[in-house]
Amino acid sequence: MEVILKEDVAKLGSRGDLVKVAEGYGRNYLLPRKLAIEANAGNKAVIEQMKAAAVRRSAKEKSQAEELSKQFDGVTLSFSRRTGEHDQLFGSVTSSDIAEALAKKGFDIDRRKIQLHDPLKTLGEFTVPVKLHKDVSAHFKVVIEKEAVE
Repeated sequence: MEVILKEDVAKLGSRGDLVKVAEGYGRNYLLPRKLAIEANAGNKAVIEQMKAAAVRRSAKEKSQAEELSKQFDGVTLSFSRRTGEHDQLFGSVTSSDIAEALAKKGFDIDRRKIQLHDPLKTLGEFTVPVKLHKDVSAHFKVVIEKEAVE
């Protein structure tokens, strides 16, 4: 089955691409979620308009992401957590925790854009990347400190 992507789909293609996918994947996933439209003669004529609009939209999104990445310079998030032996945390610092801390500082970042492969489970200073756009990523520091015990 051939479909035209309306949005960027990971490991498949970007907006406006004509791709060949399995029948079930197209009918059960891409089409109901409005991620793609069927590639017929009428829709193929629309591809060129979509590509031009996508290029303009992508350029605008990229410039916004670059501005936001400049704001991340010097941003440091501090977390205070209880620890056990060998400075291991009880629990961890996850991308959700980081997204909440960023929201308190005025940054509206989706937790899925925070490129944290594994939750942070030790004390220390970490550099965490954030993917703001497919071509733009920013980095900020996360500091995990030992919670004061009374």
